[in-house]
Amino acid sequence: MTAVLSVENATLRFDDRIIWQGLDFAIQPGEFIALIGANGSGKSMLLKSIIGQQELTSGSIEFLGKRSTSGSTEIGYIPQHRSADAQLPLRVFDSVRLGLDGHRFGLPVSSKKTRALVMAALEQVDALDLADKPIVELSGGEMQRVRVAQAIISKPKLILADEPLSALDLNHQQIVSGLIADQAKKQGAAVLFVTHDLNPIADYVDRVLYLAQGRYEIGTTDEVMQSEVLSNLYGTEIDVV
Repeated sequence: MTAVLSVENATLRFDDRIIWQGLDFAIQPGEFIALIGANGSGKSMLLKSIIGQQELTSGSIEFLGKRSTSGSTEIGYIPQHRSADAQLPLRVFDSVRLGLDGHRFGLPVSSKKTRALVMAALEQVDALDLADKPIVELSGGEMQRVRVAQAIISKPKLILADEPLSALDLNHQQIVSGLIADQAKKQGAAVLFVTHDLNPIADYVDRVLYLAQGRYEIGTTDEVMQSEVLSNLYGTEIDVV
């Protein structure tokens, strides 16, 4: 079986600062991987490297056996939560449609097929009633539902979620986590999910990729979240309760 994502001896550094080095792992179809680590450990940089927006210092990243490049509709991307630009007159419908053709210039005229795909994606995340609502009027939970719809509309083989739970209360964290896991399972997609807290996604995680001080560890939650493993990563004693 071809891995969805293969990262081989990947290193990223800026001048004398090593973000991470020697990353070596593969993600299989349907796997749910939690990507965790402190601020500045390079979690978002890894996602940007996967989608071709950040060049590696050395090593390689392959998506479905080919070098990863930007603009692939087979990779769904859920960015960090941020407020919408009040000057951008974008409806929810238009935002979700960008998941199909956002790599092209401008907003194309919507065809019947495109409209059906957008509405189906919104229905899957229980957001049909938001289709004509301006993006700037959405709550945090509504915004993340829309971003999940945008990520899944092209039926991707890999979903990259960059801290999609930030700024959400516990209830919405659980709802959004469940949406991502459920849609990935339905489509047979792999998930790389950046988070600071494993608790909301504990039921879905197959393995944990932990980044710290240029090093990494990958394995099941029980294998990685141990005092000895984390102490080795950080170079100081860490107690896991």
